[in-house]
Amino acid sequence: MRWFCCRRAEELDRWIREHSSSLDETLFVQVAGNDEEAVRHAMAAVARRWPRAHMMGMAGPLPMAGETNLAVGITSMMSSTVSSLVLPADEFDCPDGMAALIAEAVIHHDTTLLLLFTNHRSALPSLLRHLPLANKRMAIVGCALPEGSVLFSSDGRLKRGGIAVSFSGTALRSHCVAPFLWEPIGLAFSITKSRDQQIDELNGQKASLYLERYLGKEFIERLPLSGVEFPFLVERSGRDVCLPIVAVNRDGSVVVRGHVHNGEKVRFAYVHAPSFYWSVRDAAMQTVKQPARGMLLYYSAALSGYTRPLLDGVAAALGQAALFPAVEVLMKDAYTAVRPAAFAAVSLTETAASAENGLSLPLPAPPEGIMTLARLMSTSSRDMERLHVRLQMSEQRYKSLFEHNTDIVYSMDLHGRLTSVNPAFEQVLGYKKEEILYTNSLKYIHPNDIPRVTRYFYRALRGNVQTYHLELPTKSGERLLFQMKNIPIIVDGKKVGIYGIGHNITEQKKAEKRIAYLAYYDPDTNLPNRTKWMELLSEHLEKAKRKRRKTAVALIDLDRFKWINDSVGHYAGDDILRQLVERIRRVLPLGAELGRFHGDKFCLLFPLKTEVEAATEAALRIVREVARPIVYDGKEFFVTASVGLAMFPDDGEDEHALLRHADMAVNMAKKGGGNRVERYCARMNEEAMHRLEMGGHLRKAIEENELFLCYQPIVDVHTRAVRAMEALIRWRHPTLGLVRPDEFIPLAEETGLIHEIGRWVLKTACKQTKRWQEMTGDDQLAIFVNVSPVQFQHERFVDDVKQALRQSRLSPSCLHLELTEHSMLRHLSSTLRAMDELRKIGVGIAVDDFGSGYSSFHYLKRLPATILKIDRAFIEQLHANASDEAIVKAMITMGQGLGLETIAEGVETPEQLNRLRDLQCTYAQGYVICPPLLAEEVMRYVTEKQK
Repeated sequence: MRWFCCRRAEELDRWIREHSSSLDETLFVQVAGNDEEAVRHAMAAVARRWPRAHMMGMAGPLPMAGETNLAVGITSMMSSTVSSLVLPADEFDCPDGMAALIAEAVIHHDTTLLLLFTNHRSALPSLLRHLPLANKRMAIVGCALPEGSVLFSSDGRLKRGGIAVSFSGTALRSHCVAPFLWEPIGLAFSITKSRDQQIDELNGQKASLYLERYLGKEFIERLPLSGVEFPFLVERSGRDVCLPIVAVNRDGSVVVRGHVHNGEKVRFAYVHAPSFYWSVRDAAMQTVKQPARGMLLYYSAALSGYTRPLLDGVAAALGQAALFPAVEVLMKDAYTAVRPAAFAAVSLTETAASAENGLSLPLPAPPEGIMTLARLMSTSSRDMERLHVRLQMSEQRYKSLFEHNTDIVYSMDLHGRLTSVNPAFEQVLGYKKEEILYTNSLKYIHPNDIPRVTRYFYRALRGNVQTYHLELPTKSGERLLFQMKNIPIIVDGKKVGIYGIGHNITEQKKAEKRIAYLAYYDPDTNLPNRTKWMELLSEHLEKAKRKRRKTAVALIDLDRFKWINDSVGHYAGDDILRQLVERIRRVLPLGAELGRFHGDKFCLLFPLKTEVEAATEAALRIVREVARPIVYDGKEFFVTASVGLAMFPDDGEDEHALLRHADMAVNMAKKGGGNRVERYCARMNEEAMHRLEMGGHLRKAIEENELFLCYQPIVDVHTRAVRAMEALIRWRHPTLGLVRPDEFIPLAEETGLIHEIGRWVLKTACKQTKRWQEMTGDDQLAIFVNVSPVQFQHERFVDDVKQALRQSRLSPSCLHLELTEHSMLRHLSSTLRAMDELRKIGVGIAVDDFGSGYSSFHYLKRLPATILKIDRAFIEQLHANASDEAIVKAMITMGQGLGLETIAEGVETPEQLNRLRDLQCTYAQGYVICPPLLAEEVMRYVTEKQK
């Protein structure tokens, strides 16, 4: 393979004469020039000498490199083939069909290089995309020529169309360098309106305005050549895409080579001179390393501008290189899709060829001015971009702060006129921007606030940030409270206005008032709560001490009010509670302070000079007023109150002592049945200390096993056979002796020890009964165990029963739990659930002290009880009182009607036992039958009865 090139017409004639006999190989001749006749003459001269040569010529307004008006390149192939094809102009409208035509005619399996030349510029990118690559080594270089240029083939002149030339051969190698040298400069512009390849608007303005402003009118006049020199760049999929500017329309739109989309950002670009220099140098160095004597270099019009001196120096240095101009140069290979390039340097090599390598002249260093200018533009562009990014971030932060701030934000000029408002201002105050801008801000505040706001305005202008509260009326008339902040606006060291920021604290103030209210007042009754009332009490006692006056404190506890909550619900209970508070208020002495301690407990502070008689009388009025029936939802409810009084200074000289003693008094009133008034006395303190000591003793009694069980037989009234035993708990204290159950059981309930005691009773009684059954052989012997109301309401009670039965192996039918009417009706819904579960496992339920409660007959049919135990109060006078006899007879008859067995408690005389037998009572227990026995005494009693 041999390369030849010349750059003047006279050189071509001389070169042909010198080499007319030395070249018989396959030739490819390229000719380019500005003058059509010169190109025609050159091609005719070559054709005469080598008629079989493949030729391509181009003439027109071409940006020729160096001091030449003609460029001729001759490639002599020794073992490779050259194929060429003329492309008709009318076929370019169908790129896929044209690609198929080229592939069939000139592309072979060993094609290494395909050159395309056409003055049908707009169709070239699409044609390259459709062209196939025959192998991984193949490269395609496309050259778009300017409008008005003429192509020549071996067959003659082509006004429109193209020429395809391929180089093929197994020994043929190619090296192609096609760098992308455009570098963005300046700011990015958003495409706000576009269609296909036309940009109508950039940043909302006509696109042509930006071309004229940044590139000048001369740039527009030199289009389309200048449009490749300074194209648009757009970033797509992480890489820059070149959009050469083709034309400017009369309507101000700009046509580019490539499709665009709204929202994309474009930037102007230029050829970076240092990059161009080093790219050419690398291409030249690569060429001289190969056994070839030159290269084909196709360059874009982008190099005909300010980089022209550098291009001319390259042309001089590359002596054996043929440089051919184009408007656009496009490249495609196995590694990259179609892309524009500033130039494409191609060197072809045949392995059989050899030649001395070297550049005609060393590559000249680029002009210092161009290199400096390129560096200046690059650095300035990067600085500008960084500055622009910071400015954009600053603007976005400001916009976010201003536009999206939930506080009202506005600005005023030096005269107090509104110059801007944010959306929150419009939304909160109800004014539209258009109706308030450039109006005086004082117009929108209350006249009384004008002097104060004016002072804040001028203080802010002096550089002092002002913060204050201000009520602003909305357009609808609603008044809102704001925390305002005035900040001076300073531009170039001068104050030009004021920024105002208003935080709406209307709801916050309401919430603060609400929180303050809830901190000191009860929301249900609007009474002072414990905290507030204690403050009032402390202040009141200070005044009483200072003036040496008497006063009184009372605690009011509503008796069994929880029953109302359980029966009608807490909401209705609160409503009833409010009615009771209003009643109490109506009978209070003038100047008295009523407060709510918690739940259904209230505190009352009497006025100064209150004597004990007046305090007692006022407390009695409260008790009588509360006791009156309350009607709610068509039903009557009865509530009573217990009141405890403590006098200052007799019963205590500080608030804590008075309240402690009043609490003792109210507890004493409740023990007495409630609905009464008790005044504190020293004996109550002694009783409280005694209860405290007894609580300690009881806890120790559990640990020291001081508790034990006695058992009282329950016998058949008719046969006197032992039916069951009732377990009775006893406590023998080492020093106090035997402690009565009615003294320590309430104490166990108060302290919570009842659960531990109750579990022990259940387990012990069940185990003992099972032992008796085994000893007597009577597996029907049953045990009755009393259950405390507190114990029964515990969530684990049913599990405790199951565990006792499981551990003792006692049949559930042999266990009967005694519950009073009071404990059953205390929490009726939960009671029914627990009793139903006990009934399912077979445990019996006995209603203890039957007849002592007022609701027994009403609820009895709902309770899954199995036994009625008639209260001893009806048995005492059974033989002497006809009324008691009638009541007992009615109870027995009712029990029989409901399928329940009856047990008479407290049978003390033979007459009572005989009368119960006549009334058909089933079972009885009492001292006349047998007193309570210890566990070891029971077997002897049972054995005697069996004889």
